[in-house]
Amino acid sequence: MDKVSENPFKNRASSHTPLMIVSTFFVTLYLVSNVMAVKVISIFGLFYFDAGTITFPFAYMLGDVLTELWGYHTAKKVIWMTFFCNILMVVCTQIGVWLPSPDYLAETAGAYNHIFNYVPRIVLGSLAGFLLGELSNAWFMERIKQKTKGRRLWVRTIGSSMIGYLFDSLPFVLIAFAGTVSTHDLLMMIAFQYFSKLLIEASFGTPMAYAVIHWAKKYAERSRRG
Repeated sequence: MDKVSENPFKNRASSHTPLMIVSTFFVTLYLVSNVMAVKVISIFGLFYFDAGTITFPFAYMLGDVLTELWGYHTAKKVIWMTFFCNILMVVCTQIGVWLPSPDYLAETAGAYNHIFNYVPRIVLGSLAGFLLGELSNAWFMERIKQKTKGRRLWVRTIGSSMIGYLFDSLPFVLIAFAGTVSTHDLLMMIAFQYFSKLLIEASFGTPMAYAVIHWAKKYAERSRRG
């Protein structure tokens, strides 16, 4: 994997601000998705998915942007940074659980403890799926880019996500929710998460990837001129 070539865009000083912005939103969306994943949503009692499914594809979209503009190696660094940020979130929120609170805020403290006692399990599942899914997504996107000679961005974003979501959804749902919902609901969550994430990415994430990449390139061009 490490022999995949880098995109020269990442070496330009004028690309530092877009890289910082994209990386910041990438990390934030993953953290937000992990907290939102505590809530399971039911649609007509037939389909079940965690609320983080709504925001997760946009994090994947930014992962595609990172790989497209700055290459696999830079994307991998941001992925690992996000990994450790997730661990830091768990440690900090767990400290909050352990710290005492006044009696008159017992209800608030109970709600906090209920949410963030559950988050570590979700983050554990997320971390397993995150590394498998995001690293495979970035690697396959770089490979597809080489095969298509840089054309058809939508083929890369959707094609790589088809692989990445498979490696992400399966371990995440099994680790985060096994034993808390029925086997039927567990299988439905895996299937619904996979296809809904693909649908969200194809419908919204990929057009946004085009927009972000266009903005980043325009920003770099203006910075070089000015």
